[in-house]
Amino acid sequence: MKWRRKEEQTPPVEEPAVPDTGWATTSMSTGAMANWTAVVRWSAWGLLLTGPLLGGWALASATTPVAVPTRAKAPRAQPATSDAVAPAGFAELYVAAYVKAGDGDADAEELAAYYPAARSMSWAGEDGAERVESASAVQVRQVSAGYWSVTVAARITGSSKGTKSGSVRYFQVPVGATGGRGASGWTAAALPAEVAAPTGSKGAAPELSYGAGHAPLDSDPAVQTVRGFLAAYLTGAGELDRYLSPGTTLHAVRPAPYTAVTVTQIADHGQGPAEGAETQTPPDGVQRRLLVDVEGDGKHTSGRPMTYAIELRARDGRWEVAALEAAPALATSPNSSDSQERHGS
Repeated sequence: MKWRRKEEQTPPVEEPAVPDTGWATTSMSTGAMANWTAVVRWSAWGLLLTGPLLGGWALASATTPVAVPTRAKAPRAQPATSDAVAPAGFAELYVAAYVKAGDGDADAEELAAYYPAARSMSWAGEDGAERVESASAVQVRQVSAGYWSVTVAARITGSSKGTKSGSVRYFQVPVGATGGRGASGWTAAALPAEVAAPTGSKGAAPELSYGAGHAPLDSDPAVQTVRGFLAAYLTGAGELDRYLSPGTTLHAVRPAPYTAVTVTQIADHGQGPAEGAETQTPPDGVQRRLLVDVEGDGKHTSGRPMTYAIELRARDGRWEVAALEAAPALATSPNSSDSQERHGS
């Protein structure tokens, strides 16, 4: 569209109608425009300053935290422990693979899992001519940081000529940790070396902190409790809970390994009760620790001897089992009565 000067006196041309959009259009002077610009500027500063306050208020008033998705981390291998248990177990498996190794490639690969250099070795022996029935580490010595010498006792079947089959033989194994300071595995540093039995591997049994053993007395309420408890524990006869002190939790052996259990001998810890007192009703709270010899009869066994260390506690005129101790108390232990580990208490 073209505008003309007024002096031409041309008839006015009607402007096209502006569509109504719902927004009011106005013209604005220069001063009004300056005022409007100042308002917009101060409003922007106000929003900028109040934004953090509003955000904090919204965060504090939220009742449900918003879960922010994060990338799942890949699982990492946990470092092996540096105590003697792990290298000892490794050495036992290594000796078992070593004893049965023959001239087959499969045996070489199996052995290489423990000793990588085995892949380049040749074996003249027959595959599986000797096998380990059982193996157990009997001596573990740390040579240096991350390096152990483990002596393994192995019961071997099919032994070579001149060696009795099923006899126990000993192998010394060098075991090193892999993965630097945070050990992630184990490896053998050399082949096992067969050695003599370690000195001092056998010795006298430790002395226990119990009096002389004697046949169980039918008149002793403690014997009645022990008999009923062991029958429920080992044969499944009767309810186990009725023999337990409040707060003591024990579970019967399942499946029941025996059909009958006989108490053959008992001995009291320390001095034990005074003569004649064991047949009387005990006061509440009194404790009694017994070493109990039993014999178990089952489907495939007869008269199997076993020994249990049992702690009893008196309540309501009868004895109850307070704990099945992990091991009998030693006479050489200065605090055996206090430090003894117990099951079920």
